[in-house]
Formats: sequence, structure tokens, C-alpha cells
Amino acid sequence: MQQLCRNLFSGPTPWCLRQPESIMEDVKFFLQDIEPRKAALFTGAACVVGSVVVLVQKVYKHREAKAKIQKAQNRRTDSLQRAEHAVLQYKKSHPENDSALILTLSLSELTKKLQEGSLNPEEVFYSYMEKTLDLNGDLNCCTGILLESFDQLKTLDSNKKGLLYGVPVSIKENYGYKNHDSSCGVIINLDQPVQRDSVLVEVLKKQGAIPFVKTNVPQALLSYDCGNPIYGQTLNPHNLNKTSGGSSGGEGALIGGGGSLLGMGSDIGGSIRIPASFCGICGFKPTPGRLSLQGLSSIYRGQKSVPSCPGPMARDVDSLALCMQALLCDHMFSLDPTVPPLPFNAQVYQSSKPLRIGYLENDGYIQPSPSMARSVREVKALLEAAGHTLVPYRHLNLNHIICELIVKGILADGAITLLGKLEGNPVDPTLRSQIMPYCLPIWLKKTLSFLIRPFSIRASDILHSLCGVGSVQNLWKQHAAVEDYIKETIAEWRKCKIDALLCPVTGPAFNHLYCGKLTPAASYTLLFNLLQFPAGVVTVSTVKAEDEEELKHYKGIYQDQWDKDFKRAVSGAEGLPVAVQLVTLPWQDELCLRLMKEVEQLVKQSTA
Repeated sequence: MQQLCRNLFSGPTPWCLRQPESIMEDVKFFLQDIEPRKAALFTGAACVVGSVVVLVQKVYKHREAKAKIQKAQNRRTDSLQRAEHAVLQYKKSHPENDSALILTLSLSELTKKLQEGSLNPEEVFYSYMEKTLDLNGDLNCCTGILLESFDQLKTLDSNKKGLLYGVPVSIKENYGYKNHDSSCGVIINLDQPVQRDSVLVEVLKKQGAIPFVKTNVPQALLSYDCGNPIYGQTLNPHNLNKTSGGSSGGEGALIGGGGSLLGMGSDIGGSIRIPASFCGICGFKPTPGRLSLQGLSSIYRGQKSVPSCPGPMARDVDSLALCMQALLCDHMFSLDPTVPPLPFNAQVYQSSKPLRIGYLENDGYIQPSPSMARSVREVKALLEAAGHTLVPYRHLNLNHIICELIVKGILADGAITLLGKLEGNPVDPTLRSQIMPYCLPIWLKKTLSFLIRPFSIRASDILHSLCGVGSVQNLWKQHAAVEDYIKETIAEWRKCKIDALLCPVTGPAFNHLYCGKLTPAASYTLLFNLLQFPAGVVTVSTVKAEDEEELKHYKGIYQDQWDKDFKRAVSGAEGLPVAVQLVTLPWQDELCLRLMKEVEQLVKQSTA
């Protein structure tokens, strides 16, 4: 007995943190040397002790998580307060600063004034810092001010030739910035500040930009909402009863509210494009591999079927193009030799050659909201009037692809990695509905998939896909199927002789807590991550009263629970932004941006 006690209570790991299995091993070893009758009694007692250990461990982890959250929140509060103090001091010493005028300038106008010296970086920096602090109080879009930006401002003249000289830039929370956490909204990643800037942050600084704030993300990133138990829920800048979208939701809210004119997000299933749609801005997902991923944190590192990629978010398309031009430079190619050295092709971006464009209003998986479909029809008419040829297009076998290639690709391990990252975390309300089925054992997922099939084919297929691929051999087959589908889709584009595609993007902004219930509604964006096609979003309209009236008759394609929830999610949206999505083939990023720019200009002309 004395030996058992020594094994349990001594050693480097406290007994309350040891796994119950480890403790039971010590107990079993002890039982080998005592009488059977005493052993039976002791076994019962040991089971009770094991249960107590589990309970104590849960309490300990809960307290540890709570302490980590409080520490992170305190860091954020401190950075906000220090930034606010610095802004007040600057305003006192510079009462002539015209922040209102500065905040109205486009990125191209601003960079021109900064380069010619009619504005100085300090004026711009403090104007945007003040606006960001004001907005954050309403929207909760920031995870912390990068106080190093105040020091960078003092040495900025060394980068005066940079394309983004003096431009304050916001960055998504998962972008590596030296000495700051990249938590991805999960507690296990707190108190682990990165040791160096991500490659894109380094390049932004080299081009004279000033990363000044990190923005909020959903818990574990794999969501198109924007709430986590560390920093809370981000709200939509146009309607506080709506979500900003995600996972780059903090960026969408901050830029949509006017607190930043250029930001960096990342996209694995619409994480740039959906918040751009919800918040009324522009967002661009480049071809995967065009921009460096080094230094960006993710939950699913190593997942290859549906690649994530970084990209810019801004108020207008010219800002996206300028950002891409600044990033696609020798400095990035040198820092990350795995990125192909393809500079920005300004000739393609500025071209005006008529295009043959495919279009679709409905992807066949989720019936679009009335405003989504109307916006595509209106943009189609504008493009035809401008001399382009528009032809109908349909996705290949999308219902099968969503489950077998996209869901099984992202969650090939049956969501084990994701659930492991969430262990010990309180689950955010925005994520609860989404991850509930992930937690079920495989046998139960398969059983429920069979039982619910008569009521919802889509839910049945998705639930079965959540079981994962099951083996390495199956994963290789899945990768091969993805390659085949990409080839088939490119062949279909060639057959239709189309240069680009016009289609809807999920919207308008959802009411709170519906994103987690409606993961299939991301079908409009997810497909292009699987295909590795560049895709961008341009805001073109707002929800009209007639859209709301038409929504009353919305039935959906399958008329199941998801269709009913989608109708509720987009209701009450009159006046909110509505966007369209433009897509091109891989590595034709500049062509995609060129078409986005043309759509933006045509819409402006039509509403002038």
C-alpha cells in the first residue's frame, strides 16, 4: 500500500492531472500482490477514486481555461486602453487633423497623397486607430491592438518607396505577428506567442504598410460565424442583430464599418467571401499557393483536399488589386521559395477584352435567397449590355461532391483533430449546433444517417460523411477523386468556352446562431476551394422590400429543416448588402480581379 501511495502522489505530474488509465495501471500492479478478497474490495474503491480523479481533472481544467481566457481578455483590454490614451494625446497636440476627410479616401487616393506628402502617415494612422477603437466598442471585432505599430510608425520613412507606404492594415487573428498569440479562437493556443512575423506580415511591412490590429475569428476557424469563448461574438456593422460572417468576420466587420480600408483574411470554404458579402465589402480568394501561407495558424494543418489560402479584403476592387501587386514581389518569393515567382500581371487586370462568362442563379444544393438570385440577374444584364457574352452553366454533380469530396476532405479524420483542439474549452454558442454531430461515435452517425434518410437526404448524406474516410488507402482514393473532379470541371469550362463564372454568394447576413445550423449554405463558396479556382466577391445591391416579400414564399429545394432554417436566417434583412461572386480558372487571379472591377464599375454607373 505504501508503494502504491508513493506511485500515485510522487513524481513530476500531480495525480489530479494524470490520466485515469495511468492511475489504474498502478492500481493493477498493486493488486497482483494481495489476497483476492481484499483485491475485490480495493478494486471497488479504486473505481470510485478514478471517478473522483476525472471530476477533479475537469474542475482543474475548467479553472485553468478560465484563467487563460481572463489573461487574454486583460491583454486585449490593456492594448485597447493604451491605444486610446495614445490617440487622445495625439488629438490634443494635433487639433487640426481632419480625420473625417482621411477616412473617406479610397486606398488609391490615400497612397497617392502619402507618396506626394500632402498627408503624413501619422495623420492617417491615428485617424484609423481612433475609428477602430470606436467601432470595436459596438461590434467587438478586435482581439487586440498591435502596440508595436506605434514604434513602426516612427521608423516608417525607411520604406517610403513601398506600394503601401503609410497604410494601416488590419490582420486576421491567425496571422503570425511576433510576440502575439495566434489562438484561432481556442484556449489551447493561448499563451503561445509566435516567435516571428508571418511571411505576409513581413512583406506588408516591407511595402510600408502598418499592421495595427488583429481581428476576431470563430472558435477553431471552421465556421462562417464569428464568435469564440475568449473574445466573444462579432456583430454586423450594418445591423447588430446580424452576424458579420466568418471566419474572417472581424475583418469584415472592421472594414465594413470603416475602421480599416485594407485587411488580410484567409479562406477555406468562404471565410473571406462570406464576411465580405455579409458586411458589404469586397474580398478575394486567390489561387491556393499564389500567396505564402507560412506563419498562418490553422486547426487542420496537413489537410490537403480542400486547401486554405490567404487573401485581401477591402472597400473596393482596386484596393484588392493593389494589395496583391504589393504582396506578389521579390521579397515574398525570397522569404517563401515554395510560392511560384509570378508578379502581378497589370496588363491582364487593365484589359477590356470582351469575355464569355458562364452564369448560374441556383447551385442546385441550396435555393438562393431572393436577393442572391436577383443580384445575379441584374449583373448578368449589365455585363451583356457592356458587350460580354453570358451563357448558362451548371456545376457537375454538386450534391455528391459536397459530401464525398468536401466534407470528407476537410473532416477526413472524422473531426478528431478539431474535437481535440476543443477539449477543455467551453463551446461557443455559435458553434454548438455545428459540432454536436461531430461528437457522436461512428456507429451512431451511421445508424442515424440511415434512420433520418426518409426525412432529409442531405442531412443523412452529411452525417455519413462525418464518419471520415476510415483509412489511409481511402484518403488516397479521396485525393485522387478530387484531382479527377478538378480535371472534369476544367474540361466542362473548355466545352462551354467560358473565361469566367458569375454566381451567387451566400447572403444576406444571417440572424445570430444560424450559421452553425446551416453549414450546407456555404456550398456557394466551398466548391471553389475544392476546385482551387480564384474567386472574389463584389457588393452590388441591397435587400429590397420586394425581396423580403418574395422570401415569404421560399420553400427551398428539399423542403427539409435546413431549408426552413435558411429562410429564418436571412429574414429581416431589408437594406443589408448583397453581393455576387466571380470565378476564374487557376492562376488567372488578375482576370478574376479585372472582372470584379468591371462589375463594380457597371453597378456604380447603373445606380448613378
